[in-house]
Amino acid sequence: MTNHPQPTRGEPRVALVTCSALPDLDPDDRLVLGPLAARGITAEPARWDDSAVDWSGYDLVVLRSPWDYALRHGEFVAWAQNVPRLVNPADVVAWNTDKRYLAELSAAGVPTVPTTWIEPGQHWTPPADAGEYVIKPAVSAGSQDTGRYDLADPEHRELAVAHVRRLAAAGRVTMVQPYLGAVDTAGETALLFLAGPDGLAFSHAIRKGPMLTGPDEGVAGLYKEEQIDARTATPEQLDTAEKTLAVVPGGTDRLLYARVDLIPGPDGAPVLVELELTEPSLFIGYADGAPDRLAAAIATHLH
Repeated sequence: MTNHPQPTRGEPRVALVTCSALPDLDPDDRLVLGPLAARGITAEPARWDDSAVDWSGYDLVVLRSPWDYALRHGEFVAWAQNVPRLVNPADVVAWNTDKRYLAELSAAGVPTVPTTWIEPGQHWTPPADAGEYVIKPAVSAGSQDTGRYDLADPEHRELAVAHVRRLAAAGRVTMVQPYLGAVDTAGETALLFLAGPDGLAFSHAIRKGPMLTGPDEGVAGLYKEEQIDARTATPEQLDTAEKTLAVVPGGTDRLLYARVDLIPGPDGAPVLVELELTEPSLFIGYADGAPDRLAAAIATHLH
């Protein structure tokens, strides 16, 4: 059913933005509906590309699971620029949906995974040193079009070159990064921050198990399934996350949420894999009180 919101009278109305593959939202996101209702806030899913939706009829438009945007990036960014009261804001969406933002964060002193950027039309020769590398597009979601290659294996080297060529042929910028072996044991730590009265505040953390097992063979559906567990963030991880957020263009006061994904680097210190400010899974089902904290964050942005 297409939503046709009317101008607000009485209860605030909030759109939770999703896509056609998840018309009723991701199950994790549905956990916030009850806490929002308890605050007198009406929330409903709305597909970002549904031309019948009147976005101006909502008091707040919250990006949640529009995970089919990667191959329609220009269209998605243009849509965001025309949506009033969007969180996170459209300029953040434009900046954060292209992973070249990692180069900016690295230049600002944030420890990031070393990355080689390959523009369409550029020739790429695999590094001579044997080792494992990750190849993925600069605009992607859900580990789509992402592969892991052991460059000591001649077949993997050929597949890696083919992967880069395939992305280039589609006009996409490619990222090549060394595979951080610690993910196989320690996993990836995602630190979740939600808006509060004084700006973004740490809410909870989760552990993601390793996902990349080999060359890109395509992903059925919107994203690769993940092994998720609750995790306690370490002081060092929290410090790295805070340093990352401190250099977000425009500051963090405008943000409803942020997710900082970290993996131990070769020396064991946390290294930023991604800073997700557009449509991250927030994993509110993995922490006591997190659904209510997200509802409170949305309420904060309504005032």
